[in-house]
Amino acid sequence: MRGTKTICRLSRKSPMTAVLLLTLFLSLFIGISLGLLGGGGSILTVPILTYVAGLEPREAIAASLFIVGTTSLVSAISHARNGRVRWKTGLLFGAAGMVGAFGGGVLGGYIPGTILMIAFALMMIATSTAMLRGRKQKKGASKSSLWRVLVDGLVVGAVTGLVGAGGGFLVVPALALLGGLSMPVAVGTSLVVITMKSFAGLAGYLTSVQLDWGLVLMVTAAAIVGSLAGSRLAGRVPETLLRKGFGVFVLVMGVFVLGLELL
Repeated sequence: MRGTKTICRLSRKSPMTAVLLLTLFLSLFIGISLGLLGGGGSILTVPILTYVAGLEPREAIAASLFIVGTTSLVSAISHARNGRVRWKTGLLFGAAGMVGAFGGGVLGGYIPGTILMIAFALMMIATSTAMLRGRKQKKGASKSSLWRVLVDGLVVGAVTGLVGAGGGFLVVPALALLGGLSMPVAVGTSLVVITMKSFAGLAGYLTSVQLDWGLVLMVTAAAIVGSLAGSRLAGRVPETLLRKGFGVFVLVMGVFVLGLELL
C-alpha cells in the first residue's frame, strides 16, 4: 500500500499531457458538486491534486482553497440571480468563518503532510456519514441563534482552513438549522460562505506554502465550467438521491485515503 501511495504522488513522472488532461477532466466534478450541492468541492479537490496531479499535501490543500473559493464565487453569482442567496446571513457566517480559516491555514502550513491527509480522510468519513444520515430542516430560527451561527462559523472556518475540507457540507446544514433557511437558499448562501472562508484559509497557507499557479488556474477554469453545469441542474435532480449517492462515494474515498496514509 505504501508503494501505491508513492506511485500516485509521483504521477508527475508519467506523461504530463495525460496527467494534466485527467486532472482537468476530474476537476469538472469539483464544480458540478459545488453547483449542485453547495459543497463537496474540496472533498474532491485535495485527492485529485495529491494523488493524480502529484502535489504535496500542504500544496494541494492550499491550491484547493483557491480553486474551491473561486469556483464557489462564480456559482454563487448564478444562485443569487435565481434568488437563492441570503446575503446578510451568509456574510455574517462567512465573516466568522474567515477568522477561523485564516488561523487554520497558518497552522496547517507547519503540520506534516501525512497528518494533514489523515485529518482530511477523517473529515471525509465524518462528512459522508452526515450526508448519508440526512439533515432535517427547521424553519424560523430564533434570534438567540445568532451566537450559535458565529461560533459555528468560527469552528467550521478553522476546519476548512486547516485541512481544506469540511466547508459546504458543514455550512449547508448549519444555515438550514441555525439560520432557518430553506435547502435551496442554504445551498446558494453556503457558496458565499465557502468563498469567504476559502480565501481566508488560502491567505494563511500562503505565509508558508508556494503554489504552481499555472496548474491551479487551469484546474480552476475546469471547475468553473463544471459549476455552471451544476447550477443549471440544481433543482432538477432529486437532492436526497444525489446527496446519498455522493455520500457513498465520499465514504469510499475517505477510507481509501486513510488506508494509503496509514499503511
